[in-house]
Amino acid sequence: MFSFSRRRMKLGRVKKVQLSESANGIKSPMRPPKQSNNPNVESAMLAVNHSDELESHCPPAPVINSSGNSENWMVLSVAGETPEPRFNHAATVVGNKMIVVGGESANGLLDDVQVLNFDTFSWTMASSKLYLSPSNLPLKIPSCKGHSLVSWGKKALLVGGRTDPANDKVSVWSFDTETECWSVMEAKGEIPVARSGHTVVRASSVLILFGGEDAKKKKLNDLHMFDLKSLTWLTLQCTGTRPSPRSNHIATLYDDKTLFVFGGASKSRTLNDLYSLDFETMIWSRIKIRGFHPSPRAGCCGILCGTKWYIAGGGSRKKRHAETFIYDILKSEWSVAITPLPSSITTNKGFSLVLVQHKDKDFLVAFGGCKKEPSNQVEVLIIEKNESSMGRRSTLSKSVGQMQFAKRSSSAGPASQTINGSSQSSVASAAKQNLASVIEHGSEADDRSGALSAPTSIYQFYDTRMASLSRKNGILEVQLATAFASRDTAERTLASALKSKEEMEKKFADAMKEMELLKEKLAGIELAHEEANNLSNIVHSDNVRLEHDVAFLKAVLDDTQKELHSTRGVLAGERARAFQLQVEVFHLKQRLQSMENRAPTPRKPFNV
Repeated sequence: MFSFSRRRMKLGRVKKVQLSESANGIKSPMRPPKQSNNPNVESAMLAVNHSDELESHCPPAPVINSSGNSENWMVLSVAGETPEPRFNHAATVVGNKMIVVGGESANGLLDDVQVLNFDTFSWTMASSKLYLSPSNLPLKIPSCKGHSLVSWGKKALLVGGRTDPANDKVSVWSFDTETECWSVMEAKGEIPVARSGHTVVRASSVLILFGGEDAKKKKLNDLHMFDLKSLTWLTLQCTGTRPSPRSNHIATLYDDKTLFVFGGASKSRTLNDLYSLDFETMIWSRIKIRGFHPSPRAGCCGILCGTKWYIAGGGSRKKRHAETFIYDILKSEWSVAITPLPSSITTNKGFSLVLVQHKDKDFLVAFGGCKKEPSNQVEVLIIEKNESSMGRRSTLSKSVGQMQFAKRSSSAGPASQTINGSSQSSVASAAKQNLASVIEHGSEADDRSGALSAPTSIYQFYDTRMASLSRKNGILEVQLATAFASRDTAERTLASALKSKEEMEKKFADAMKEMELLKEKLAGIELAHEEANNLSNIVHSDNVRLEHDVAFLKAVLDDTQKELHSTRGVLAGERARAFQLQVEVFHLKQRLQSMENRAPTPRKPFNV
């Protein structure tokens, strides 16, 4: 559908645009169809005027109130209190509001929450700057930049980023847009290291985080998954050719099963490679593009709309790029959608880009960024839908198409007739009116030829003509009856298909319920397993402590036994000595007794 083509850039300044509720005085961006001078087309329009009447009852498609070029970036006029100019912030869309969180200004990091309402097109600042801790105490949310913001229901999830104060691990905060209150999500499992410049995409109730830069300026290429229901982080192991470590890249998730990663900055250079990850096989592969592809860039923004990946801005250390590219996922082709003016904020550094659906139209909304100074400007780019433009074709084109279909129906066989009821009635009416017109013109031609031929020849020619037309009319009636029969068969087939669809949806709902029950059981089993592990750890630690105590007591017992043995030896020696003393005392007593039994000899006096 898209091929490499550069649209011509309009001269002049970027013009302001305002999405209006009223359609008065609005010029539609749709170009009017070309007029045709073919008389057959005019007769075809007369044959299907009833289709034009039905077409006139359809409500007109919404248009944009703009005096500028709707095929380029335009400044959006908004009311309310304008946010502080910023860059390296994050933005997402929740309902009809764009939520902008944090970023970096001329005065430092920011921690505010700004809300742009697309119903009133006015800015408001969220009243709450607090989040609830697990103990229900209000704490101030950290200032941050280089983070990711993802919508989930009525909430905006803030993941990672460079915060003040800093964290060691990636944190996940939840902002409720209805209560305007923050709450921190207490995660568990294999929590990734803190980082900035990463990408986060959401698939149902799961966040996928890739790459980024840690606090030490180290580039990363790891892949993590965060379950929003169980609040558990898990590191994903993949095979194949995985992207090199990078930050400030972009990523998107197609059909909830294929992750695309483009560009970014590595340690030494800026990248423009494109990778895809199939979540069914968990295999990385590098996509090789033949022909045109964007130049290396980092810090760009990407939005997936259907099968088209819109990529705006970005650049290297030396140069910023202004083009808005489109990558066709199905065709694997690059093309240039828009080359904006140098004054567009898509040439800024650190702007944000979101997809907004307003009045059945898709808009890319860019905000902020920094060139020489931070900006708080809002710009929009209208994304034209092929299906909407086809649905608003002019009456002339529709008449020509129905006339051609009527001609094909008159020449094709019954097997090729598969049409609905309204198409059959239109074809039948067109065929009958064309047949009457042919008969009328044939009669006029026969009358004109009567002046030149005999009456018998006129009647013969007229009879032959009528017989031919009658045969054609019979063929058309048979084909019409066959078409009605085919319609009945198609309706029965459709009814059976709808019935089968309802049964499949019922089975799918039952399967989902069973899966939820199994998940609950699995969560209970995991909880029980975790408790068992905790108990096992406690028992193990107690066993280790008891072993240490027993070893200590054994050592004390050995020392006590040694001391007892030595004490016993000393006691035996003391006993032997005491016995010897007793023997000596006994001998002394005997000697004393013998001395007492002897008579004493008187001593002579001593004379001086």
